Amino acid sequence: MKSTKQQFNKPASKHLKMGAIALIAALTFSSCSKDDENEPEPVNEEEVITTVTASYTPVGGGTAITLLYRDLDGDGPNAPVTTVSGPFAKNKTYNGAVTVKNESVNPAEDITTEIIEEGVDHQLFYQKTGTLNAFTYATASNNFDKNGKPVGLQSVFTTTEVASGNLTITLRHEPNKSGVNVAAGDITNAAGSTDFEVTFSISVL
Repeated sequence: MKSTKQQFNKPASKHLKMGAIALIAALTFSSCSKDDENEPEPVNEEEVITTVTASYTPVGGGTAITLLYRDLDGDGPNAPVTTVSGPFAKNKTYNGAVTVKNESVNPAEDITTEIIEEGVDHQLFYQKTGTLNAFTYATASNNFDKNGKPVGLQSVFTTTEVASGNLTITLRHEPNKSGVNVAAGDITNAAGSTDFEVTFSISVL
């Protein structure tokens, strides 16, 4: 992913003109109705995503692990930077939280809050390869939208033995959250469009 952009619905404002005199008001209402018919549909403004951070904190103490993807120049010549702060420890449960930012502006824009506010239109997925255990959704109420479907910014990773593989975190826009196994974190039937997809090589030691 060289350039990552996210679209959020931001409706254009509508104006209603009122007349002070009853007769004029009736004419004004008719005029306004025609204006409304000709008013363009709300435009989706693009939100640039430059940085995705997944922070995993071990239950009961230990070293937190940070997965970081950063691409500050978008379509520019510089390659994205992907880092993993270290290996996960065996026989631990980690609580994870994803944050999403646009760091191409100053101050940086936190897009995470917009994903939460428009939770019904967004869902994160965690796909693993190799010998890694599965990543699951945290059960906190704020990890779900108003319909009780996952947004998925919070995840849980429970380790057992030594393992390695890739973790791919994907944010889908307008997924089919009622699709088969989608609410359980299976991206296969999610449809929608991909807002970002980042992959980290991780290990358990």
